Amino acid sequence: MNQTPLAAALTLYPYQKRWITDQARFKIAMFARQCGKTFTSTLEIVLDCLEAEARGGRTRWVILSRGERQAREAMNEGVKVHLRAMQMAFKELDYDFDASTKALEVELPGGSKITALPANPDTARGFSANVLLDEFAFHQDSRAIWKALFPVISKPGLKLRVISTPNGKGNKFYELMTGSDDGWSRHSTDIYTAVADGLPRNIEELRRGAGDEDLWAQEFELKWLDEASSWLDFGLIASVEHDDAGKPELYGGGPCFVGVDIAARNDLFVIWVDEIVGDVAWCREIITRKRASFAEQDALLDDVFRRYRVMRACMDQTGMGEKPVEDAKRRHGSMRVEGVLFTAANKLTLATQGKEAFEDRKTRIPAGDPVLRADLHKLQKTTGPTGTPRFVADSDSAGHADRTWAKFLATNAAAGSAGPIDYHRVQPHDSDLDRDMKLGAGWRTNEGIW
Repeated sequence: MNQTPLAAALTLYPYQKRWITDQARFKIAMFARQCGKTFTSTLEIVLDCLEAEARGGRTRWVILSRGERQAREAMNEGVKVHLRAMQMAFKELDYDFDASTKALEVELPGGSKITALPANPDTARGFSANVLLDEFAFHQDSRAIWKALFPVISKPGLKLRVISTPNGKGNKFYELMTGSDDGWSRHSTDIYTAVADGLPRNIEELRRGAGDEDLWAQEFELKWLDEASSWLDFGLIASVEHDDAGKPELYGGGPCFVGVDIAARNDLFVIWVDEIVGDVAWCREIITRKRASFAEQDALLDDVFRRYRVMRACMDQTGMGEKPVEDAKRRHGSMRVEGVLFTAANKLTLATQGKEAFEDRKTRIPAGDPVLRADLHKLQKTTGPTGTPRFVADSDSAGHADRTWAKFLATNAAAGSAGPIDYHRVQPHDSDLDRDMKLGAGWRTNEGIW
């Protein structure tokens, strides 16, 4: 890339120059926070467009960010800043890419275009262009995005740039960054390298201000914090595995609590059944289906209620879960079926209860199941821009931590009961039992009738 006079006059640190002047077709970089990774990468994009137009041609770049806010920042605080600094004329466009996605675009006099928009599989396959994946480790469904994107940029000459800070090992960015002998050019700039190259930052002040060693290690030292970011680490998962768990034939007739994670398309529909034996929740059965109709899901849940003494079932009521929950309450009684909205606060409660059950060894799960282990390990706790904790998991062919959430819902169902449960059948009478109680099968507990 030939530098423009302005680019030559810019104060670029050595690590920024190394990134911009590297002309590999596929290149990827980890940059520490506050090191200007988006500023540097958008500068390369602008310089590439200007070079193409200087030759009488034109080019196309697409910036895929983790959300609309980040896409707007890349365009307004990166691309447009560089173009204005270079006194380049450009046309600004702002349009709906689809019903839920807004695209921001600039067009140069020679026809070159730069578009910024949130990343998802649809936007990833929507362009044949050079691509910058910005903060790729934080993209939802990074593997699905990658699967949609890579065939699009297979046309000879198209460039792919991937930048991010680390975000654990459960995403496509980790796989790309740690590969070898695969044609990728890799760059890594932690805070120590950036400061050594001249970036004016007070490392000790930043470290004290971070107030969190995991945050510092990941965001500034670029360490892969797999176990720190995973809500349930492999050691914790292994500690509650048992050969007798997950076997319906070992059901002992005790009270059961059920968690149901609703899905209709890409994710898994999951029913998790726990039997309480003493003070331990034993997994008796995990039912999973992909792309199951709602009728099939209803039938599977009804079968669970027939085969087990279900005291309480908690179901994901978010979005498409509204009707299945309403229908399940009508069939089995609102005393035994509860809908749970997956708000940030509720997910934090579910995840905390679930983890405590693992830590206290109050649960038993099937042993030696690699798919289940991966699902439980997939869930990660992250911190949002406002400091609010969030729980995220990448989607893949094995699901979206759907088994994990079903287990946490079952644990939540059990948490609603107090003390040992004594129950026996009572005969329903129209005179003293309402419809809910009849549909709820009339289970009597030490707290009343369920």
